[in-house]
Amino acid sequence: MDVAPPGPGELQIAVAYCGLCGTDLHIAHGDMDTRVRTPLVFGHETSGTVAAVGAGVEGWAVGDPLTVMPLVWDGACAACLAGHQHICQNLVFVGIDSPGGLQQRWNVPASLAVRLPAGLDLRTAALVEPVAVAVHDVRRSELQVGDHAVVLGGGPIGVLIAGIARDAGAHVLVAEVDAARRSRITELGFPVADPAATDMAAEVERWTGGAGADVVFEVSGASAAVRSATALARVRGTIVVVAIHSAPREIDLQRVFWRELRLLGARVYQRSDFDRAVDLLQQGRIPVDALITHVVPLEQTASAMDDLAAGRAMKILVDVAGSEAS
Repeated sequence: MDVAPPGPGELQIAVAYCGLCGTDLHIAHGDMDTRVRTPLVFGHETSGTVAAVGAGVEGWAVGDPLTVMPLVWDGACAACLAGHQHICQNLVFVGIDSPGGLQQRWNVPASLAVRLPAGLDLRTAALVEPVAVAVHDVRRSELQVGDHAVVLGGGPIGVLIAGIARDAGAHVLVAEVDAARRSRITELGFPVADPAATDMAAEVERWTGGAGADVVFEVSGASAAVRSATALARVRGTIVVVAIHSAPREIDLQRVFWRELRLLGARVYQRSDFDRAVDLLQQGRIPVDALITHVVPLEQTASAMDDLAAGRAMKILVDVAGSEAS
């Protein structure tokens, strides 16, 4: 395999694992065709080690464990100048707008590298990026100790949000339509409801003693969840939109007005969220074994995407390095 050496300011990564996520499904299903240039090597939930160091890069050596915060901003747009570089108006998301981590050798700007603690398993470290997403979502919500939070959607990000919210001292209820996922969420100790078979507004009212949820996280991407979210929030409660919606959704603005609700978007993460995610994983405060349901070799990526789309898995990791081959 011919591999280009890292350029000046770059690190070459020997990728160990790469997670698959809902954004990858959006790419595969054509929902990002106006943005994605094909062919594309996608993948942005990565872990690995330094394979080579480009000219001018200091502080890194071959063999150092790392992950990648896959955001490149221009530093010059209005968002960047206001301090919101992570949502730069010209943001390049690595693995979507440029080649990602589903390759054995991957050259990236050294500025994107996040050092991993020596004792953190690389399989576990592949979850840093999705954990950082959840950390950012919970931080954006301004959740407080003792708050009641409803998570609409019990996929990987929903479960991570639930875990981080609980870790922050909140009471958490998860709504999920898939029975297998509900069972797994119950095993993690969360109350869970089937929104297809439950009057969620009545359930949340009962659960909160009539007040409603302090925070509602919409993680499912389903139009029905968006319509229901406003009915679940308390007076001056917060709704955080986490999911990527490929089409405009109907929302009850009368309820937003009547209860003075806050509607927030939460996109990607900041460096502090990545650092917090590394700490949480290092401390064993994330249920890694419950989340990672499949680890597949690189050549099975296509079938793994099918499993993910069909809901037959929670979090799938691709063993890019072939370290788990029998």
